[in-house]
Amino acid sequence: MLSLLFAFGCAPKIAPVPQVSAEPALEPPVAERRPHALEAHGETRDDPYYWLRDREDPATLAYLEAENAYALLATAHTAALRETIYGEMLGRVQEADAHPPAAWGDWWYYERTEEGRAYPILCRRDSPGGSEQIVLDFNAVAGDGDYLAVGAIAPSPDHRLLAYAVDTSGDELFTVRVLDLETGEHLPDVIEDAYYGLEWSGRDALFYTTVDDAYRPYRLHRRALGGDGGDTLVYEESDEAFWLDLSRTRSGRFLVVSLGSNTTTEVRVLELGDAVEGPLEVVLERTPGVEYSLAHRGDTFYLAINEDAVNFKLVAAPVGDAGRESWTEVLPHRPAIQIVSVDAFADHLVIYEREDGLPQITVWDAASGEARRVAFPEQAWSVYADYSELTDADLNRVYDTASYRYVYTSMSTPESVFSLDLETLETALLKETPVLGGFDRTQYRTERITAVSADGTEVPVSLVYRADLRDEVDGNPALMVGYGAYGSDYDVYFSANRLSLLDRGVIYAIAHVRGGSDLGRPWYEDGKLLNKKHTFEDFVASGEALVAGGWTRPERLAVSGGSAGGLLIGASVNMRPELFAAAVADVPFVDVLTTMSDPTIPLTVTEWEEWGNPSERRYYDYMKSYSPYDNVAAVDYPDMLIQAGLNDPRVGYWEPAKWAAKLRHTATGGEVLLWTEMGAGHAGPSGRYGYLEAIAREWAFVLDKTGGAQPVP
Repeated sequence: MLSLLFAFGCAPKIAPVPQVSAEPALEPPVAERRPHALEAHGETRDDPYYWLRDREDPATLAYLEAENAYALLATAHTAALRETIYGEMLGRVQEADAHPPAAWGDWWYYERTEEGRAYPILCRRDSPGGSEQIVLDFNAVAGDGDYLAVGAIAPSPDHRLLAYAVDTSGDELFTVRVLDLETGEHLPDVIEDAYYGLEWSGRDALFYTTVDDAYRPYRLHRRALGGDGGDTLVYEESDEAFWLDLSRTRSGRFLVVSLGSNTTTEVRVLELGDAVEGPLEVVLERTPGVEYSLAHRGDTFYLAINEDAVNFKLVAAPVGDAGRESWTEVLPHRPAIQIVSVDAFADHLVIYEREDGLPQITVWDAASGEARRVAFPEQAWSVYADYSELTDADLNRVYDTASYRYVYTSMSTPESVFSLDLETLETALLKETPVLGGFDRTQYRTERITAVSADGTEVPVSLVYRADLRDEVDGNPALMVGYGAYGSDYDVYFSANRLSLLDRGVIYAIAHVRGGSDLGRPWYEDGKLLNKKHTFEDFVASGEALVAGGWTRPERLAVSGGSAGGLLIGASVNMRPELFAAAVADVPFVDVLTTMSDPTIPLTVTEWEEWGNPSERRYYDYMKSYSPYDNVAAVDYPDMLIQAGLNDPRVGYWEPAKWAAKLRHTATGGEVLLWTEMGAGHAGPSGRYGYLEAIAREWAFVLDKTGGAQPVP
């Protein structure tokens, strides 16, 4: 699932492009080369663009602005195409729309949008058909600001107050305010620099989290409303490899503090009642290599745990008893089926699993102990809990219910919200996201092909394309995407925006490379640490399979990825630059060796279990052998659009900036464009209109470079 962040200040029209002559005299910016020695393991690397890390240096912002100006001029010839694509995408959006109301306490909450306004409005009714009450209009919250992201919304237990957290710069540090829903006035309490996670402690206090200097969430605080502003520190995680995540069980009985590294978990709980001053209780103490998640029902904790179970097993543990001898097995470990997550309700468990690369929903009945699987109609799909577009949070808020809501989508089926009867497994469609403009799903075909990686591993590649093209496919333009890190699945999904590519004859492909958990937990393990190169080899093999199958040709094949997916793009174009015509790298993690060697950079220490710690020579040498920035060569590269966010706390803007500068200095061919969002972070421009502008820029670049600008007749 891809979460959309919305923002303000974005009118529903694309930004103008400077008018230039048909053949402008363009000179790309040249970043100054300042020698900078980086020493490790007895060797010295020179990093002449290291100075770009210093955003206080006036030359840094001047360089980024110059690159933006150059990118605008260099792509001015695509302005009409960009505006056309933007108009197509906006024309498919039903701007005035509403999500099906979801029960929460005694209310039914929902989000709706209005035409010409960038951000959703949070509303509620006292019954599904009752009168609307606007809870909070986030368009008004944003005012004239250019950016707004919502980190959390949390009604108080009696639903009289609403706590909400907003970020106005993209740095993922939030300001928390509390609104009285009866008076419409804000309480004087304001919490600054909070991180994700916001839960109520009774009606008069809030739990929230904060980060350390390395952007690691590590402290849990309690704020008593109406006091002197002094907060209680509830817990501090001292291990720099662990981060803290805050939630509440659906039963409402426990506050859950999950402490995790990339390989180890410890969950602590606090029973929520009149007395909330007690210490957090450990459910199962951390054991290196053991990961687990927790759900609560009655007097039982349900743990999905990987102890002696690489794909996880499900056990029941009595509340208050951390001993393994008291566990009972609910679902055993199965080598072919991965347990992904568990949702607990009064009489059922909803279990998300993966089998044969596809997500599944299994419902476990507490009374009978029977586990039954929900059937889905297509050959490939995505399915996940119904969620809030404001916060990406689960909308299944009611504990004592036999009704569950999920979202189903495929590459040809728009996001569809279903209600599932947990007793009978009968489903009812509540809403399918409308796609305006005459969308006909029968005009598109999906299938899955197989690529063979360098070590002989078979890699699935999902395709979608215009159905009337298949018999005539002969080197069509193609866009292949991938991610391959942190065990994140890259499931197939529908995108109305993607139709602007498909209707121009583009073959769209998702490479399900190792490093994700698409084929289970071992698929992830085989693409991390000292196996990381498998991810890149899988992606290259997927591109080769598209060419060998006649789907496309190298001069018409573009690739795209973001964050760790940007690393995938960078490493792949270093390995096989001649295989690709164009590449889009969004906020790419490309300076792997330098970043992982610097524990002062946000999130570095917590990432060592994913990539390795280069203080150890074996990891240093391995990272150095694939780090895109360290392996730029004097060869012809594909044309590249590299995108960054100045306020990005996850991948520093300097990584893409340095990479672009080095490519331009070293490569013997290939256009390099760097675009930096000067007022945004890792998620890029937000707001549904700003988001469409960014997609139009990428689509126009891809179509221009692959010769696919003309619609299919």
